[in-house]
Amino acid sequence: MVEALVTQALRALSRTDGPAFRACAAELAARREHLVDRLLTTRLQEGVTAAWHRGWQPADVARHTGRSHGARHRRLVVDVIAAESRAYPAATVDALWRAQLSALGARVWWTRDDELPSAWCRRERVDRAALLVCALEVLHLLATLPRLPRLGPLPGEPARATAAPVDERILAKVRALLAKAESTEFPEEAEALSARAQELMARHSIDHALLAADDTGAASAPAGRRLAVDAPYESPKAALLTVVAEADRCRAVWHRELGFSTVLGFPADLAAVEMLFTSLLVQTSAAMARAGAQRDADGRSRTRSFRHAFLNAYAARIGERLREAADRALHVAEHAARDSAAAGAAPARGRLLPALAARDRAVDRAVDELFPDLVRGRARAVSDYAGWVAGRAAADLASLDSRSEIAGRTP
Repeated sequence: MVEALVTQALRALSRTDGPAFRACAAELAARREHLVDRLLTTRLQEGVTAAWHRGWQPADVARHTGRSHGARHRRLVVDVIAAESRAYPAATVDALWRAQLSALGARVWWTRDDELPSAWCRRERVDRAALLVCALEVLHLLATLPRLPRLGPLPGEPARATAAPVDERILAKVRALLAKAESTEFPEEAEALSARAQELMARHSIDHALLAADDTGAASAPAGRRLAVDAPYESPKAALLTVVAEADRCRAVWHRELGFSTVLGFPADLAAVEMLFTSLLVQTSAAMARAGAQRDADGRSRTRSFRHAFLNAYAARIGERLREAADRALHVAEHAARDSAAAGAAPARGRLLPALAARDRAVDRAVDELFPDLVRGRARAVSDYAGWVAGRAAADLASLDSRSEIAGRTP
């Protein structure tokens, strides 16, 4: 009977039949507590496992749950993820998967699984009826997740061979530069810092490409990660992520309805994309806040159209500047290769461009394999000229890179 009531509740949610759903939830609340709790706990963990097989990862599920239902539902699904994760030996869980679990704070904080529902109610300060509604809604969401391309091994599967990890010292330097760019009150300083961060990561990417070219037996293949593209102004934010990805030899595919983009590329490049995109969002939010609310000649608000135009222009100009920074890093690498060859070292210049081209082809193949039906969308028209001009100006002042500062040289 409990199983039948849960099935009826999920069907009611699929039909958006609120009265029928509430009736099923009320009937479940009247049933024997331990039977209902045990069934829901089992079904929720099975739903999480099924989500992994449909290509979802822990961060994706938590983000989508919060976006669809709110913070309380997100906390419940994170707890379910923590419980489900105990089934896998640590050696069979991919490093990136473990990093997502850690970032989510997915840990078992209750004593026994049969105590989770009551412990959860105490922590959330809600009654049992609220727990049942929340659990059923999470269960329905898990059952209706669309299929996504798999970006790595599932927990429990043999770990795959990966490329060399990103140098944490480089990442720390880039993070420090971008933090300065976000906090400075001087736009010119922010511009210099951000541009240097891009050049540093571009140079790091080139070094990785040459290392892989030298070691033909190295396991080096494109990987993927999903980055949130949140409301408001999702379209220009997705455009910004696209230009950041392309400047770092990656590709971004926007899942409009799900609120994120899948970015494909090599590990060092993916790290650069995530850090720089996050920093640029902070910088552009600050720039729009400084611009303030906008009104037309009749006093009507035009803030939304202004900010939409602002972000589109910002993305376009940032794309230009990132490509310039990447080109500078490539020029420096080629110059260094010529110097090393002249000094009698093993020539690297002849391998550099072929190595980078091979990486580009590998990323393109990965996109084609994972997204065979991919179509290119068209950006919405921009209607606010002032917002466009302001966005271009803000992009000119945004911080992008750090290599010269770290090396102790002027750009």
